[in-house]
Amino acid sequence: MQSTISNPTLISLLWAFVSFNIVFADVLSLYVPGVLPQVMEGVVEGVALSEGLMLAAAVFIQIPVAMIVLTHVLPPRIFRSVTTLAVVVTSVFVVGGGSLKMHYIFVALCELLALFTILRLSWARRV
Repeated sequence: MQSTISNPTLISLLWAFVSFNIVFADVLSLYVPGVLPQVMEGVVEGVALSEGLMLAAAVFIQIPVAMIVLTHVLPPRIFRSVTTLAVVVTSVFVVGGGSLKMHYIFVALCELLALFTILRLSWARRV
């Protein structure tokens, strides 16, 4: 059965998938016993929750969010380069910003699989 979804639409949907998973991995973490008091204290697993860290996280989450739209508006030649950079940066954020909790590992694997698929599809897109 052949899909009727266009390549840019599928890539955009995968960016949305990655974005939601990044957010929900953090939301689920609030339900891990002992984490919420750490958040209230401002230090989670030894990491201080500073304004700078929150700004960095906000910037990193904007990359996949922006790619949802940029997938449809960038010219194909520029799209490939921007997508490759966005996939690499987002992958580093997913791996480096995560935790070793089981739910984080599962969600990160799903995100990385989607990011790999985005990269493969973006290079298969006709120029």
